[in-house]
Amino acid sequence: MGLFKDFKEDWSQAINELVPGGEAANDDNLEVDTLGENVDVQSELSKLDGLLEQVKEIPVAEPADKKDKKNAKETKVEKKEEAPVVEATSAPVEEKVMDTTVREERPVVLDETSVITASTTLTGNLASAGSFDIQGTVNGNVTCNGKLVVTGTINGNSTASEFFADVAKVEGEVVSTGTVKIGAGSVIIGNISATSAVIAGAVKGDIDVQGPVVVDTSAVIMGNIKSRSVQINNGAIIEGFCSQCYAEIDVQGLFG
Repeated sequence: MGLFKDFKEDWSQAINELVPGGEAANDDNLEVDTLGENVDVQSELSKLDGLLEQVKEIPVAEPADKKDKKNAKETKVEKKEEAPVVEATSAPVEEKVMDTTVREERPVVLDETSVITASTTLTGNLASAGSFDIQGTVNGNVTCNGKLVVTGTINGNSTASEFFADVAKVEGEVVSTGTVKIGAGSVIIGNISATSAVIAGAVKGDIDVQGPVVVDTSAVIMGNIKSRSVQINNGAIIEGFCSQCYAEIDVQGLFG
């Protein structure tokens, strides 16, 4: 009957390894008598079945490293659940609009002056990147990037950065990106556009100036004046309306 004895010792050793501090071999109920010749096989097998049931009921402890991993996983899940939920708002998104404004480049002004002498008469348009000093007569339009000084006669439109007339006669429109000065004894028949103006001669036409206008004592103006401010000296004659439409004050707002 050594077979049952060996089987018992194997099961006892297995139970001792699974149960900490426990010795299953000490259980009297589990002793198997292998000395006797008459052995009840069915009884021994039932005892072995009881051992199997005890092994199944013994809880197996989890290793410490597996417990730590499990706890860490549960902690991560809890943190994920506690994350705040950001609700989407329907606030309008400001769109940045690029400034596509094209700045006007000022023309290059050369440091040179073309002189039309008093005995010279030219027919046709004149243009220069510098300045003009017209002492004679020009029958045509005159354009220059610099200063236009007229002491003669121009029968045509004039365009320059500055315009100065001294005892001159101009029949045509005068346009300047700067100052226009009409000296005493000069006659201008045409409209004037500039950023500022000083009138001491005779002008027959409308004056449109973004800045100030000074009307001197010897000035005679037949036309309307639009400007930011107007200074009229004693003795000046104006037949027309004066409007300070470019002033910074809201005139209409003062009267409701």
